[in-house]
Amino acid sequence: MASNISHNAKRGVGLSARLLLLTIFFVMLSEVFIYAPSIGRYRLVYLEERIAAAHLASLALEVPADNLVGKQLRKELLDHAKSFGIVLKRPDRKSLMLSDDMPPEIDVTFHLSNHSFMGLIGDAFDILLSDGSRVFRIIGPSPKDPNIIVETVIAEAPLRAALIDYSLNILALSIMISLMTAVLVYGSLQWLFVRPMRSLTAVMVMFRKAPEDGTRLVQPGKRTDELGVAERELAGMQRGLRTALIQKTRLAALGTAVAKINHDLRNILATAQLVSDHLEVSEDPNVKRVAPTMMGAIDRAVTLCSKTIRFVQEGATELEVTQFGLAPLLDELSDAAGTMGDGNAVLDSRVDARLELHADRDQMYRVLLNLARNAFEAGATRVTVRAHSEVGHAIIEITDNGPGLPERVRGELFQPFARSSRAGGSGLGLSIARDLMLGHGGDISLARSTDEGTVFRLTLPIEPNQGERSTPTLVHG
Repeated sequence: MASNISHNAKRGVGLSARLLLLTIFFVMLSEVFIYAPSIGRYRLVYLEERIAAAHLASLALEVPADNLVGKQLRKELLDHAKSFGIVLKRPDRKSLMLSDDMPPEIDVTFHLSNHSFMGLIGDAFDILLSDGSRVFRIIGPSPKDPNIIVETVIAEAPLRAALIDYSLNILALSIMISLMTAVLVYGSLQWLFVRPMRSLTAVMVMFRKAPEDGTRLVQPGKRTDELGVAERELAGMQRGLRTALIQKTRLAALGTAVAKINHDLRNILATAQLVSDHLEVSEDPNVKRVAPTMMGAIDRAVTLCSKTIRFVQEGATELEVTQFGLAPLLDELSDAAGTMGDGNAVLDSRVDARLELHADRDQMYRVLLNLARNAFEAGATRVTVRAHSEVGHAIIEITDNGPGLPERVRGELFQPFARSSRAGGSGLGLSIARDLMLGHGGDISLARSTDEGTVFRLTLPIEPNQGERSTPTLVHG
């Protein structure tokens, strides 16, 4: 079974390693979302710098007409501006031009005054994915004077190289940030959560191996967070489970001893029954007077021994779940009711003939029979059964007209061998009935009990899960 597999054999990638990897991943993912707009913005700034450099280079055209710009100076100005050609447009003057003798053919034109957020990102990635052989014409206002429109023709390769350098710098910075963040987060989580969780897990594994050992209980600390609450709740659960296991172990040993004692006691009582049979035919009036009382006491003692042995010996019961009508089952129970009580017992079925249950038919018959017999033996003359459905459950109510249950026994109705409400009762009937209902995924409860009668309510799932139908259900009766 899975519970018997060693804890160490199951250990794979630890929680700490997962946290470290997830931290690195999420930091890198965040950097991607930061990188996309930043690379677009970097491209725009680069182009704006080229516009500014072009404007600066074009200032040489402001010299008088008799001092024309020479070829060497023109080349130096264009190289400084990283441009093949520059055009300066002013609203009050004619345009100025500075260019090579043979400017290259323009592939793409960009207007810096017209751009969008997604457009900047798309254009930047377009340049990164290209081969860098294109020629761009950039048109935009001068940063020195917005009224001056500057046009410059540049090569794509330097811009692409700058974008690649910027991307590599961002990548290196992202890796450093992610590693530093991951280490800090890893250390914090390791100290605050993982280490206490490992200690808690180790204690749980130790406790599973020997639940009765009091030295393996978790010792809760003074933490006030969720882990502190978990430690305290686990400590409480371990103490309760340990106490219950010790009690069940003792009860199991006691049950074995009681079964052996009952076996011998039943043989002794059988001998007493044989002797009482002879006393029954005695002509002595004193013997005739006490014989019925003694025989009744012996019969009750034999019955109690038999029930106790049967209760101790019965173990797991595998339910055979079928679909059946409740009304026919109650008809069978009504026929058996005539033999209960003083012979005038009546079982009244007021159940819709269309109501069907998904349960073990024999076990449900046993539950209803126990409840009906208890009612008739307590003094009731009529037991009425009603049933209806509520949100996936069948509700069955068993009402009798008996004297009601004493207040002293209501709190222990479903405990084995608890005080019975009638003389000679073993206290097992209701305990067995409840175990059978719990085995079906339902329950039984005392709805009310007055001087006018008692009502028990049974709750049963109408359609239990398929997995529950094939699983053996542990019951005591």
